Amino acid sequence: MSVKIAVIQFPGANCDLDAIHVLKNVIGIETDLVWHNHFKESKYDGVILPGGFTFGDYLRAGIIAAHSPAIDEARVMLKDGRPILGICNGFQILTESQFLPGALLRNDSLKFVCKWVNLKVENNATALTNQMNIGDVLAIPIAHGEGRYFTDNLKELEENNQIVFKYSNEKGNITAIANPNGSMDNIAGICNLERNCIGLMPHPERASEPILSPNYTEHGKLFFDSMIEFIKRRTS
Repeated sequence: MSVKIAVIQFPGANCDLDAIHVLKNVIGIETDLVWHNHFKESKYDGVILPGGFTFGDYLRAGIIAAHSPAIDEARVMLKDGRPILGICNGFQILTESQFLPGALLRNDSLKFVCKWVNLKVENNATALTNQMNIGDVLAIPIAHGEGRYFTDNLKELEENNQIVFKYSNEKGNITAIANPNGSMDNIAGICNLERNCIGLMPHPERASEPILSPNYTEHGKLFFDSMIEFIKRRTS
């Protein structure tokens, strides 16, 4: 079957071409880079909101992009059950548009943090994690200044199994030292109740080829493989 993914390009995005490269050249999936004002959901099986600094992160990260026409189109996909992935600034957009609960605040260090981190898989029953195992530890890089996840409904997230990733050490232990930004409960990524919308601060598109990754892993590729598998199962 034919699968077609859209990567939305906002003013200030800087990781959109990385996502396009992985989907087209690594995964081998038909993918379009679509300007946010021109996006039409009916043409696509899934959508990615990439990282960057949309609209310069004026006011606060993701808030202006959350009012883009592209988000109205993505909302149709959300309700239809098609997969939506928000990476870094894309995660911030998803919370600002209320696709996902909570908010992303300034890192507790008040500094931009760019480094490799470890993610522990907490939920593998989502559109972006079905090719992973619960407890897997993935090496994925981060690059953000406003990645500290906060919610006033942590218990609800836990009860609904909406926490998808937590920052951990290499052994999968959830520790304060492993938390790069002060995120509540070491949360690195969450999903909606329906499991088709996932937001995370780390950048899987930067860890999808062995040459770019520690120990020549391809942990980031699992996210995109999962997305394609979810689409195929959904439409079969």
